[in-house]
Amino acid sequence: MKKVLITGANKSIGLETARQLMKEGYYVFLGCRNLKNGQDAIEKLNLEGLKDVEAVQIDITDQQSIKAARIEIGKKTTVLDALINNAGMSGGMPQTPLTANLDVMNTVFNTNLYGVVRVTQAFIDLLEKSSQPRIVNVSSGMGSLTLSSDPNFKYHQFKGGIYGPSKAALNMYTIALSYELRDKPFKVNAVDPGFTATDFNNHRGTGSVNDAAARIAKYVLIGEDGPTGKFISEEMNPVTGEIPW
Repeated sequence: MKKVLITGANKSIGLETARQLMKEGYYVFLGCRNLKNGQDAIEKLNLEGLKDVEAVQIDITDQQSIKAARIEIGKKTTVLDALINNAGMSGGMPQTPLTANLDVMNTVFNTNLYGVVRVTQAFIDLLEKSSQPRIVNVSSGMGSLTLSSDPNFKYHQFKGGIYGPSKAALNMYTIALSYELRDKPFKVNAVDPGFTATDFNNHRGTGSVNDAAARIAKYVLIGEDGPTGKFISEEMNPVTGEIPW
């Protein structure tokens, strides 16, 4: 049975992604900052007949928490087939470039970028033991420099001076990571789940959690001929999915 770790997975898109991957035969390590929230989420999954899941406490802004999660998961498996870096934060709105609070910016980058780096580095040894390892960094079309430079970009009002830059930085990390792993069977992609109605945006989003999760799960399930080092947004490009960096 293939195994996947999903960060920020006790609710919304993360939880639905877990649900969909379990239905595809994956065992899910449900990463959550608050273990009780993760256990509550698992009770819901169990009531649906989904049993191949366990909650793991992990705060991606805390190196010791990540180390403890790595030890805990290492007791259960020697191989991790997929890592979904889903945990993230917006930093609140408004956040214009000239009024962006540097303390808030540091907090957002600590989660959206540094947290991804910490978790990826901590679990890369387990991923390297998989025959088809997959890493999905959950990004946003708001992190596209090309799209954001268009005056008519439809999400200018949300991009802000903090969230967009944090996702642009995450995208660059994704490119660098995929290049470093180019000679191994990894598939590493940045995936935008789309503007989804969740707590993250006070339910202002227009897309469904089901569709958002399916977009993420798709790039865990890709085969050897699947893409790597790509920026995917099926909301913005429903034909091929790929959008410019």
